[in-house]
Amino acid sequence: MFDWMAWTLPVAVFFTCIALMLIGMTVWEIKSPTVLRKGFLPIATTRGDRLFIGLLAAAYLNLGYVAVSEKMIGWFGLSQEPSIWISFVASMALLALVMKKG
Repeated sequence: MFDWMAWTLPVAVFFTCIALMLIGMTVWEIKSPTVLRKGFLPIATTRGDRLFIGLLAAAYLNLGYVAVSEKMIGWFGLSQEPSIWISFVASMALLALVMKKG
């Protein structure tokens, strides 16, 4: 069923985190309905809005990292491509920032 995608450990962890966040946000919304608030984003947002914006930002950060990871070998004189776990941690930090302060 999942043969169409290269399921590496980082990819599986990333998608598992997204699924857990969606489940958690659903339960949170049922227990405590959200209200609009204004953070550093230029619009008033709900928790769901911030999650969506944060997930998009995390995905773009990961794609950008994958795009430049091969070039980083030459830039920094590395012996191999940097670990994809770096972009995973950075994207989760970005998502947390958008959820908390956005």
